Amino acid sequence: MNIVNSDVVPMDPREEIVTHLPSLRAYARGLTGNVSAADDLVQETVLKAWTKFAQFHAGTNLRAWLFTIMRNTFLSARRKGAKEVADSEGTFAAKLASKPDHDGRLALQELMVAMNQLPIEQREALILVGALGFSIDEAAETCGCAPGTIKSRVNRGRHALAEMLHLNSEEQIMSTDSAVSTVMAGTPTGL
Repeated sequence: MNIVNSDVVPMDPREEIVTHLPSLRAYARGLTGNVSAADDLVQETVLKAWTKFAQFHAGTNLRAWLFTIMRNTFLSARRKGAKEVADSEGTFAAKLASKPDHDGRLALQELMVAMNQLPIEQREALILVGALGFSIDEAAETCGCAPGTIKSRVNRGRHALAEMLHLNSEEQIMSTDSAVSTVMAGTPTGL
């Protein structure tokens, strides 16, 4: 004859987590191969479980739910880790650094004001050769003049811009805007 004790109260799942910690640690060590990483994984699993208890259905297998959370957490970290590059010395991060965009916008505004002060022939030559990347021959054909004339206009235009922008002959305008950098580049295409 089986006697069922109706006075036994089921354990609160939040308290039951403690009973699963040793097996969670063992599973985490098997997954990570590292005691420290395993402890971090157990901690993250318990934290996720604790915050997601609203999704846990009472009467279902808490142990399986916890192990599923751990496995998914581990696999997500592995996928994320595969995309990351170890950069303890900051070598890769330094290569990814970029200058603030506002510098380029300010330089572009200054360049546009200065360009508008140039004679139209020099401005046209600089735009065609510097900004649009035309060769000297293409720019000469577009403007209906000799290639030497375009070279001269580009050279005089760049010198005038450098003077208006207060740049020495050795100085180069530093800009995050590619149009500014291209127009102010030392030698036009095809020279």
